[in-house]
Amino acid sequence: MDEPLISILTPFKNTEQFLTNCIESIINQTYTNWELIIIDDGSSDGSYDLVKTFAGKDPRIKLFKNEGKGIIQALRMAFKLSTGVYITRMDSDDIMPETKLEILLSNLKKYGKQHVATGLVNYFSKEGISDGYNKYENWLNKLTKTGENYSEIYKECVIASPCWMIHREDLIKCDAFNPNRYPEDYDLVFRFYKHQFHIIPCKQVLHYWRDYQTRTSRTHDNYAENTFLDIKMHYFLELDFDKSRPLVIWGAGWKGKTIAKTLINKNIPFEWICDNPKKIGKHIYNQEMKPFTYLKTIVKPQSIVTVANPKAQIEITNYFKTHNMHPMTDYFFFC
Repeated sequence: MDEPLISILTPFKNTEQFLTNCIESIINQTYTNWELIIIDDGSSDGSYDLVKTFAGKDPRIKLFKNEGKGIIQALRMAFKLSTGVYITRMDSDDIMPETKLEILLSNLKKYGKQHVATGLVNYFSKEGISDGYNKYENWLNKLTKTGENYSEIYKECVIASPCWMIHREDLIKCDAFNPNRYPEDYDLVFRFYKHQFHIIPCKQVLHYWRDYQTRTSRTHDNYAENTFLDIKMHYFLELDFDKSRPLVIWGAGWKGKTIAKTLINKNIPFEWICDNPKKIGKHIYNQEMKPFTYLKTIVKPQSIVTVANPKAQIEITNYFKTHNMHPMTDYFFFC
């Protein structure tokens, strides 16, 4: 039976209270031909010694200390030390269902290279899951069930960072963990998109995602919302912006203003529309705010929508549909 090696890349820092559950969930996988390349990123608690104990009992667990600093350096080091034909990532505070590796690998072997295997996620927390995380989980899982994750890539990260698997050659092709751009998980997904790697649909929960107050994505500046906008604009301008068409920003909130600043700094002309009567006709950054109806006068516009209100988004989407405009070509929701 063909049992290729899977390399699991896991950075950790001060997650002693969660590491036992995480590592035991990996040890208990139904698929057993794996190696865990686990990198200590400067822990000051008992995390390192805990992992060292596990590594002493199971040769598949390979423990190292980060030669650099930060999660990107740790992932880069882990990948360099890995030898698996297939690569996946795991967070040190999360839990794998026992069939996770088996299902991800089976899907990848079925579909072949230039595909990304992923699965549904389930948040859990002692304090209970917030409404925001609950909505994100539902949104992400809805996309994953059909494999249409890229269709809303400019809204949020459309693949959970610790719930994907890819062929080693494909990860190298999209430059693995080499870019120094945060959030590193979102950046990698954009590079999957750039290289047109297809996402394999999945309807099974393959990752239990722990939420708690000191989780890195909650506390670190690298995961702040303005960083997300930087990544979105970087890849939009590289991959989807059509210079031959007029560019339009919808919305005058802080996201719209941040995008406007980026375009101005890059000397990219744009029109700016909103439905706020207090702002229409005024100038922001020397750019006149125009009413929504102005859009009808623009020939073949390409629009970035920064309007967050769900009801307004439905109305905007219906407008585009009635004018035979298509998502990810004619319009892009950035929130």
